Amino acid sequence: MDLSLLYGAVIFGVLSGGVFAVMASGLTLIFGVMRIVNIAHGALVVLGAYLSYVVYTNLHIDPFLGLFLVVPVMFVVGVALEVLFIRPLKVEREELSVLVTFALAVVIEGALTAVFGTNYVQITLAYGNDSFALGGVYVAWVSVYGFLLAAAVLAVLFLLIYRTSFGASVRATMLNRSAAQLIGIDVERVSALTFGIGTATAAAGGVMFGITNAFYPGSHYDLILILLAIIVVGGFGSFRGAIIAAVAILVIEDVASVMIAPVWGGFSFFVILIVMLIVRPQGLFGQKLRDART
Repeated sequence: MDLSLLYGAVIFGVLSGGVFAVMASGLTLIFGVMRIVNIAHGALVVLGAYLSYVVYTNLHIDPFLGLFLVVPVMFVVGVALEVLFIRPLKVEREELSVLVTFALAVVIEGALTAVFGTNYVQITLAYGNDSFALGGVYVAWVSVYGFLLAAAVLAVLFLLIYRTSFGASVRATMLNRSAAQLIGIDVERVSALTFGIGTATAAAGGVMFGITNAFYPGSHYDLILILLAIIVVGGFGSFRGAIIAAVAILVIEDVASVMIAPVWGGFSFFVILIVMLIVRPQGLFGQKLRDART
């Protein structure tokens, strides 16, 4: 066994896991507040990647700086999507939301295909190949920057949810939507803003994803599968669970790719998901989510 391969797989898994944690945090936040599974989340990640690609190629703004343009735009898009397509669902909201968000994903994919075609693109930076040695493994600086940016986004999201009055409204709505409404919280406003925040985090993840990966309009299918596995393993609605599960799953995926076979990398998260559903169906923090919504 080549330990350097294992060491490198763990490093790359942690770095990519941080990016997926940002994506998954928005998805699990939306579920916690609105009790809907946003199947369009992967498509919104890809849309964020394409917006960053357009900003970089046309305005020549570095993607890490372009984030300050892409994220606000995607926040507005998210709020609009909630108001136009999710809020009108009054009957069988949970079931219908799956169909509606899947339809949104298909529409986004079609629009991106019409504009950009079906070929893979990637945000190629001048310093994209710069790297440094870490214990005999060469690590790309852009991956480190992406991880640090992911950590910053997660920190801001944590402060917003746990240290602001709006965050208190979000947590109250997650705990009991009807009770929150009775004490004067505008749950419709909270839902719209939460969907906007979830979409903004998807875009932030998309920017970082586009820097380190080639993508095309159909990339959202693979992304949503991984993201759903992450929030199921972490526990639906658990912010902490989404972060831990994202890093763990991506590390296991990379380790399986180099230590067993590449095909096992893409298959490993399915194995993890099945084992979790058998051993602990509520996810890592599902019990706490049900009792205290933490």
